[in-house]
Amino acid sequence: MPSLAVIGHLSRDVVAGGAPRIGGGPWHAARALAAFGTDAVVIAACGAADESAFRAELETLALPFRLHVGETTTALSFSYDASGTRTMMVDATGERFEPDVDADWVHVAPLLRGDVVIPRAAHVLLDGQGLVRRPALGPLQLDADFDADILRGVSILKLSEEEAAVVGVVDVPELVVTDGVRGATVNGTHIPADPVDADPTGAGDMFAAGYLAARAAGAEPVEAGRSASGFVSELLSNSLLLGENRP
Repeated sequence: MPSLAVIGHLSRDVVAGGAPRIGGGPWHAARALAAFGTDAVVIAACGAADESAFRAELETLALPFRLHVGETTTALSFSYDASGTRTMMVDATGERFEPDVDADWVHVAPLLRGDVVIPRAAHVLLDGQGLVRRPALGPLQLDADFDADILRGVSILKLSEEEAAVVGVVDVPELVVTDGVRGATVNGTHIPADPVDADPTGAGDMFAAGYLAARAAGAEPVEAGRSASGFVSELLSNSLLLGENRP
């Protein structure tokens, strides 16, 4: 299988007032890739205060990883209402991260706009939250104040429905839009989801990881979307996997 990397900031998450726990795109994507049995490397960043705990968490996944240690870990607190709508606060922001990546397929998983530099690679999947999330403390704010040139090196753009409404029309080879329990669209083709009564935190990152792994293995875009959708439902149904989000 072609080489695959996931890059981005880890976060210290507080969900619904619970105990702090590891989060962020690299963590949730890595959990999915480990469960999928994908040959991948994780390149992540965090602050010095969380290095030991986060390193121990990454070691449980049995995937190779590199952890860049800066001054601050991005910290987020959020909760979900009955409909699944999330309300988020940005409690701390990490430093800009420019990893050295050598992989054919790269999942770039920013937490906030500008917090990770997009590398050059044959196939880059960008999580669009890194376009629209303002890097400011307080209630999470979305806007379209991003440089469209950033998309020139992106082959796959993954957005949530909310993010897609902010981003507007974009020109990318593959556009994936997720919409929670309603499923996803891949280049305009709807892919239904199998709803699961579980904590949805990280589901979008898992979907992106499953999608990129399927594409790297030779699947066409819509086929990869269907594979990722089924894969995420299976993961969220797995109580053992859900229990891995420890403080």
